[in-house]
Amino acid sequence: MATQTLTQQNFDEVITGNDVVLVDFWAEWCGPCKSFAPTFEKASVQHTDVVFGKVDTEAEQGLAAAANIRSIPTIMAFREGVLVFAQPGALPPAALEDLVTQVKGLDMDEVRKQIAEQATPAE
Repeated sequence: MATQTLTQQNFDEVITGNDVVLVDFWAEWCGPCKSFAPTFEKASVQHTDVVFGKVDTEAEQGLAAAANIRSIPTIMAFREGVLVFAQPGALPPAALEDLVTQVKGLDMDEVRKQIAEQATPAE
């Protein structure tokens, strides 16, 4: 599957409606974003069970602000609707491949347990 354009209108639906979603926040004027694009596209073809979405931060400024994007490119990974990774900077192909593997391998029961523990104030 090729990359998918994410907008304010479809972002939540894509994130919550798919098991694993990787999102690339980018802009046309960003050199590192353009350099990273072929790596992201290639990974999207190799991992047909993962949704690879792209958010144009110029066209979707509200979405970029809501995601607290301060630097581009920024890569975010969601698993079962939960943000499990967010990092600015282009990833080399091997690192992107490793990220996909790690996100697929997460024990989401454990992740949700950790989130719940962080949300509960210490006694």
